Amino acid sequence: MRKLSVAACLSLALAAPLALAQNVAIVNGKPVPKSRVDALISQATKAGQPRTPELEKQARDEVVLREMFMQEAEKRGLAQSPDYKTQMEFARQTILIRELFEDQKKKNPITDAEVQAEYDKFKGQATGTEYRARHILVEKEEDAKKLIADIKGGAKFEDVAKKNSKDPGSAENGGDLDFAKPDAYVPEFGKAMTSLKKGQMTDTPVKSQFGYHIIKLEDTREAQFPPLADVTPQIKQRLEQQKLAKFRDDIREKSKTDYKFSAQ
Repeated sequence: MRKLSVAACLSLALAAPLALAQNVAIVNGKPVPKSRVDALISQATKAGQPRTPELEKQARDEVVLREMFMQEAEKRGLAQSPDYKTQMEFARQTILIRELFEDQKKKNPITDAEVQAEYDKFKGQATGTEYRARHILVEKEEDAKKLIADIKGGAKFEDVAKKNSKDPGSAENGGDLDFAKPDAYVPEFGKAMTSLKKGQMTDTPVKSQFGYHIIKLEDTREAQFPPLADVTPQIKQRLEQQKLAKFRDDIREKSKTDYKFSAQ
């Protein structure tokens, strides 16, 4: 038998740890490449998970288990089944379409100018007066009249609201509805609220589809709008969705087909 040269032996000695570094394990003689672990960790971190030693261990465990299960499935011939091939085609389409839209998003990033324009548009629509009101909601008109009399007799509006209001969203806060525009409420409520002066309460119950309201106006202010920096992420997301929707529609429009889509 021919002896290996010193260089050949050295080469083999170096190749073993190199192969080990490239593979996370050997399963039934088949190497499991470390690149699979890296890809799994990359997906997890993109989804918001922090890269920790625990995550890395879980990823290694997962890819080795997958290789074991894959080998068993292939041994049973499941990779040749019609159902598997159909699912693989759907998976291929899903991944490729996702990559298409990600590619479009990367090549058409939202600019600062677009964000500013969208911000200015919404800010312009948000002008006007906001009202901070409290209210007490009851089912019967006579109950509302009695509570109005109690408040006029010295009972605190907030205490009466906590004890009697049927509105679960505001009762615990003494009927406080915070600042809002009149059109945020049903018309009857909004009209009655805007007719009040600061500190004033409705003398008669206000009927709406929810029951009978007693309304007290606490304060008014010019409509507030958050600073640009606070809403930039939401604006970018909205603009990205709009751009991708147009991209999708453009592809549909330019594609030639005899298929008729259902009305949307």
